[in-house]
Amino acid sequence: MIFDSHAHYDDEKFIEDRNSILSSMHENNIGTIVNVGADILSSKSTLKLAEDYQFIYAAIGVHPSDIGCLDEESFAWLKAHIHDEKVVALGEIGLDYYWEKDEERQSNQKYWFKRQFLLAKEEGMPVIIHSRDAAKDTYDMMKEMGADDTVGVVHCYSYSPELAIEFVKMGYYIGVGGVVTFKNSKKLKEVVQTVPMEKILLETDCPYLAPEPNRGKRNSSLYLPYVVSEIARIKGISEDEVIRITEENAKRMYFERKK
Repeated sequence: MIFDSHAHYDDEKFIEDRNSILSSMHENNIGTIVNVGADILSSKSTLKLAEDYQFIYAAIGVHPSDIGCLDEESFAWLKAHIHDEKVVALGEIGLDYYWEKDEERQSNQKYWFKRQFLLAKEEGMPVIIHSRDAAKDTYDMMKEMGADDTVGVVHCYSYSPELAIEFVKMGYYIGVGGVVTFKNSKKLKEVVQTVPMEKILLETDCPYLAPEPNRGKRNSSLYLPYVVSEIARIKGISEDEVIRITEENAKRMYFERKK
């Protein structure tokens, strides 16, 4: 079944029909979902979702654009809950310079990226990396922090095929979602063509980044077959193979270290 490796069903855009959508997943061949925290509040709501739905697992962490919520007390909360029963990763963490051009604030992003990354490394947990307009700093920091000794995914990948291979060499997976179906997504299509299937994860980042033909609408895991179809076309393999391999990849990344 399809494994959605990155979703945000705690988002307010699902407030009216969250249960009905989630209740329809299995009949639509969606087997597992990892819901991902963006700040402390959404990490807490993610834990609640994982408690309420057997097929949902949780990632807790603070997005670089939301690090204003982080201090020693909130960081201690992350550390205290990183080994909760259904927590499978720390994330999403990383760097985002798209909105943040100020050097001091970028430095603050780096500080909390490092603190969270090293916590995951120390506790033996996978990481979900968010990186936007910060390719060099993200890669350099991961190398400096010893990413070769960790496992994780560069989610919603938006950089070159060449850099994707460097992340893969670290042992990381590449997250691919609805953007790959866009007509103007030539670079991501090249990434999918270049990266081995064994290093690709399916993701939605819902409610954002719905694939064609639903671009601009609220996204959900129910739209992942469009992503599967495009990856199958690019790779020249069947859709069933894409589903099987990406599910195996996600289970390997998220669950093998939990045993």
